[in-house]
Amino acid sequence: MKSYRILVLVFLLLITCKKYEVVHPIKKGLITQNAMVVSAREEASKIGSDILNKGGNAFDAMAATHLALAVAYPYAGNIGGGGFMVYRKDNGEIGSLDFREKAPLAATKDMYLDEEGNIIPEKSTLGAMAVGVPGSVAGIFAVHEKFGSLPIEDIIQPSINLAKQGVIVTKKQEEKIKKYQPLFPKANKDSIIFDKHWKENDTIKYPSLAETLKRIMINGKDEFYTGLTATQLVEFIQDNGGIITEEDLAKYSVKWRTPITFQYDELNIISMSPPSSGGVCLAQIMKMIEPYDLDKFGQNSLKTIQVITEAERRAYADRSFYLGDPDFVTVPQKDLIDNRYLKERMSTFSFENATPSSEVSHGNIQVIESDETTHYSIVDQFGNAVSVTTTINGAYGSKLYCSELGFFLNNEMDDFSSKPGVPNMYGVTGAEANSIAPEKRMLSSMTPTIVEKNGELFMVVGTPGGSTIITSVLQTILNVHEYNMTMQEAVDAPRFHHQWLPDRIVFEPHKFDEKLIKQLHELNYTTVEIENIITSKVDGILILDDKTLEGGADYRGDDTAVGF
Repeated sequence: MKSYRILVLVFLLLITCKKYEVVHPIKKGLITQNAMVVSAREEASKIGSDILNKGGNAFDAMAATHLALAVAYPYAGNIGGGGFMVYRKDNGEIGSLDFREKAPLAATKDMYLDEEGNIIPEKSTLGAMAVGVPGSVAGIFAVHEKFGSLPIEDIIQPSINLAKQGVIVTKKQEEKIKKYQPLFPKANKDSIIFDKHWKENDTIKYPSLAETLKRIMINGKDEFYTGLTATQLVEFIQDNGGIITEEDLAKYSVKWRTPITFQYDELNIISMSPPSSGGVCLAQIMKMIEPYDLDKFGQNSLKTIQVITEAERRAYADRSFYLGDPDFVTVPQKDLIDNRYLKERMSTFSFENATPSSEVSHGNIQVIESDETTHYSIVDQFGNAVSVTTTINGAYGSKLYCSELGFFLNNEMDDFSSKPGVPNMYGVTGAEANSIAPEKRMLSSMTPTIVEKNGELFMVVGTPGGSTIITSVLQTILNVHEYNMTMQEAVDAPRFHHQWLPDRIVFEPHKFDEKLIKQLHELNYTTVEIENIITSKVDGILILDDKTLEGGADYRGDDTAVGF
């Protein structure tokens, strides 16, 4: 009888515990039936979605969204920068476009060094000498020419209207403008529109940009590269001490490239190839962590963080040495993502202790290698998908603003290794493969990515964030695949980052348990929690089992999903 009473008591206790168990509701992003655009600003997502609603495809929406971000999100959206696009057509055909900026013809390997060989502060980050030859306009027209279905006027006019009508300042935009205002006078001779004390709910109008876009709409790509706009742009850059010429603009061309593809469990990952380091690094990391039971370890658990950190450490060490513009250097791409090579790379990892970065150099391969970026993901009603990451590199690029034309210029030249072995503005160390040369494209961390599952479109994802781009895309994919999160949950989840040098794990502040941090310290890991270090804002689309679309728009920005 006593044992019976004990059993009843245990049963009642279990029922009581179950009754009061905390159940966390599932958080989902916007769900649509047919099509979706997710970008850094609602205005841009809406313009892209409207293009789809008019019968345009994902490539039409790409061009429209890109130009709308140039108006609504000058912090990173642009026609004065460049980027990368990865696409998957409804028939399964994949490809990628490189419209990355290039070094001017007058660029030299030592252009940012003084007579003693030391880096001149701010020369590669602030003002006209930091500017690379822009590729965004060429990229937009290349995509439209190859895949577009609507007239170019239909695609550009909405952004012209937006520039004329103006864009409402959000709280986050107000904070960004205020933060970077002290740098604008350093780069510009005259006052610019962003010198004004803009506040939330103010409306900023861009009449000069509207006129520039109107000329581009009428005259096409040539307006930007050989027309009046080109002449005005070159004159402005040179008046401010830069070296870009009309020949530089006239010679610019995009590159259609073969994307990186690799398997992870039953997923097929499609990402950007060099001169982006994103696809190679993502492949290396995911292949190195695949043998480990991350799903059993748990999301952001001690073991999961250890495995991912050690894989990241090794991938970023390889990135710094081997990766660069494939038109200038030999990138051992196949060797770097070879399973045997990566197994050897992880052979020195132990759960018992951290592997110091001082002991992790680049791998033994014989060779015969930007923070405030923006990303948008699009899936159309026909089944086409595009993933695009674009940038002017730093926040508001070089801070140099051409008032006559209405846009900021990039500071993309800082993505080269100004002095091999010395970190750039994101703390990323580079080597000879990414040294400066005329017409060379600088290495990037941009990682626009598309994921297939069982041969079908599964996920479109990407993010800004400089060197944290790769690790943020990685964690978002893992959150969905390994931990069964919704796209919104995967995007919202706390993130961490390691990039070989400096040798530290960076955590989003106030998001990770102190006990976990202490355990890492006991294993000889160095950790930091610093505001604004992980600046990635992931924008993703997940194709659900019933073929509807779920958008994940990062709460860390003003990012918004729009669709129908």
